[in-house]
Amino acid sequence: MDQGVSTARNGALLVVGDVVTDVVARHRGPLAAGTDTAAVIRTLPGGAGANVACWAAHAGCGDVRLLGRVGADAAAWHERELVAGGVRPRLVVDPEAATGTVVCLVDAGAAAERTFLTDSGASLRLGPADWSDALLDGVARLHLSGYLLFTESSRALAGTALAAARARGVPVSLDPASAGFLLELGAERFLAFAEGLDLLLPSRDEACLLTGLPDAADAAAKLSRLVPLVVAKAGADGALVARSGTVLARVPAQSATPRDTTGAGDAFTGAFLAALLAGAAPQEAAAQGCRAGAEAVRRVGGRPPHRGHGR
Repeated sequence: MDQGVSTARNGALLVVGDVVTDVVARHRGPLAAGTDTAAVIRTLPGGAGANVACWAAHAGCGDVRLLGRVGADAAAWHERELVAGGVRPRLVVDPEAATGTVVCLVDAGAAAERTFLTDSGASLRLGPADWSDALLDGVARLHLSGYLLFTESSRALAGTALAAARARGVPVSLDPASAGFLLELGAERFLAFAEGLDLLLPSRDEACLLTGLPDAADAAAKLSRLVPLVVAKAGADGALVARSGTVLARVPAQSATPRDTTGAGDAFTGAFLAALLAGAAPQEAAAQGCRAGAEAVRRVGGRPPHRGHGR
């Protein structure tokens, strides 16, 4: 089997990443500075890592595990939500920091564009001491949230996990997660870490930022000379699958009327990884990712419905 595609169909997916509380405020029209703007506000479980894990379980991956860090203030709620989403959580409770919180400002207009205000809290205080190589027992694929790279302690944890996975022959994927934070980190530092990956799942903006190229296809092709398999997520334009410097497929998006685009990229990633673990080729896995992304934008928040529940 080509590098970047797991041959194990019964192994687990281990996700290491952020678990946060999302406060989603859907407003119509521009924000009114200095006064009130009417909005529909909901508090929901979120975090890129946790969202990916839940969408992978929703897509049919039977054994999804998650390592994350939360504060005592919301640990029990997040654990219940993850279990209800079909995920086996291992949540480290931080003795000092509160659970991370993200305020998601969502324009309730046609594009459903969102802006994030992020307090990472406990989520990026993960460190090497929170890792155990035993976490990889029975694991066929490790996925790292790119948010881990944005603080020193969680970046060290990501490096430890990556090295342990490579020592066991477990393929490792990563989603860069945030163009804004990526710009602060710097492309060179990110790409130095990415050399150890088997699969990279950037957004179109992240791929262009990492390469300095304006065209998403050119950017994905260039990144695939560094990482064996690159799948660039392009929202309403679908996805690009690249390997060894060549774009192999352009996968169309699924039609959807968006309510909230929060978590759409996480949905794509979770469904894509679940499909790989089930033996799908990257192009078919990307098609499943696009279907999950379309499902995600029809919902408010970054998670799929709990098992047995509708939309």
